[in-house]
Amino acid sequence: MLCFTAHPDDVDFGAAGTIAAWTAAGVEVIYCVMTDGDAGGFEAEEDIASRRVEEQRRAAALVGVETVHSLHERDGYLEPNHEVISQVVALIREYRPDVVLTMHPERNWERLQKSHPDHLAAGEIVTRAVYPAAENPFAYPELEARGLRAYKVPQLWFMAAPQERENHFVDVTGTVEAKLAAIHIHASQHPDPEAMDAQVRAQLRENGARTEAGEQALVECFHVVFVNAESTFAGF
Repeated sequence: MLCFTAHPDDVDFGAAGTIAAWTAAGVEVIYCVMTDGDAGGFEAEEDIASRRVEEQRRAAALVGVETVHSLHERDGYLEPNHEVISQVVALIREYRPDVVLTMHPERNWERLQKSHPDHLAAGEIVTRAVYPAAENPFAYPELEARGLRAYKVPQLWFMAAPQERENHFVDVTGTVEAKLAAIHIHASQHPDPEAMDAQVRAQLRENGARTEAGEQALVECFHVVFVNAESTFAGF
């Protein structure tokens, strides 16, 4: 599984419980963070970008992820341009994942905080990369020349989706402690860790209450798109 996010900590809030379960089951998970989070935090800090990159690496290790790529885009300035899209395509073709996971490209009007402009941009970048660029040998021909051959992604998972888009729910009751431990690593972003902890648990419990898992379960929600399935024919 190859996961693309806009900022350090995005994946831990959105999917770390699911990822912890996957890695425990032997699934290899790779992260790519598009920005270094240099505009984050609650007070001026000279080397905040380096700190946040290191926080993400430490948090990743807690849920079994060993490889974290950084694209070093500027926080708050992420755009779906071909320079960034081609880097995402290169990683997809290199790792050839069964699942690509990213942010949702649609704005969530019920909770606007889920829809940071960088989140929307990351979702659009990855969606364009997955289809058609990654599977089109004539897209970004310099990648093909480097030996990065076209690849069809089977599944595209989105986190932080508008509720009406959610169609897949993962019970993370058994991995919630790993998820919260990973979130706590991002100390530069959380002035009140106890309140953050309670809020995350409450949101996961609310997710459970509106799914078949039930109100006692802690659940992460996704919008899953089957890009290339058995019914897919000649790119359609």
